[in-house]
Amino acid sequence: MGIADGELTSIALCWRLERSDGAGTALTSHDRRIVADGVAHEPAPGMIPAAVTRSLGLEPHSGEVAGALSADALETADLALGRWDGARARLTAVDWQDPGAEQIEMLRGELGNVTVSDDSFSADLRGAAAKLNAPVCPSTSPECRAHFGDKQCRVDLAGRSVGAKVVAASDGEFTLDRTFDSKFLLGRLRYMSGGNCGLSTVIVGVEGAVVKVRDLPRAPVEAGCRVELREGCDKRFETCVQRFANGVNFRGEPHLPGSDLLTRYPGS
Repeated sequence: MGIADGELTSIALCWRLERSDGAGTALTSHDRRIVADGVAHEPAPGMIPAAVTRSLGLEPHSGEVAGALSADALETADLALGRWDGARARLTAVDWQDPGAEQIEMLRGELGNVTVSDDSFSADLRGAAAKLNAPVCPSTSPECRAHFGDKQCRVDLAGRSVGAKVVAASDGEFTLDRTFDSKFLLGRLRYMSGGNCGLSTVIVGVEGAVVKVRDLPRAPVEAGCRVELREGCDKRFETCVQRFANGVNFRGEPHLPGSDLLTRYPGS
């Protein structure tokens, strides 16, 4: 017998959400806890899919979720700060009378931008097949296309992070309790305490103890807030070779002529 068979349906929607920092939650549209696949889904009746589309083939599945901020794990501050943006999401239909029976997976992917309004929120759902819309191969570029320290770059990041405390903050510019050199330019600043704890941004300016970041903090940064600064890379081939001795892993084409080659010579 299928999940929708029988005189009366007993279908409940179950959500599993996992943030990039490892935190997560499991919720259900049923009014009681449901344990499915060994995971306890807490009741959140206000959380419903506004729209879910599915198709055969490789067309990306998509959807939208809306709900009330009734679950303890979905706090307004976390949603507004973007902590749930890009979270991995899985939506299944479960028979609440028999949670161990067949389940129907309706969507698997990640959350898009989250919008908060009063006591409710809404978010786009992007299916895993949406990644197929990405280019098959990267475009050529004189700069490195790898992310600093990832499996393509392979630079060891151990010992390249330093902790500090904020002495004063103003419009994305922080005065810290120690000085930093240019190695941290284009690096990462991560908030280790305060309202922005766990969030990261890019360092776009370094001058002694004064550091400027690309993104304005979404929550106020108070004196004494702990931050972690990690070295950066300007993605130039010269930097990769001279500073990191990592030219063999450079993911760019620094010597490939650009589209302006013909304009360099008169009469061309």
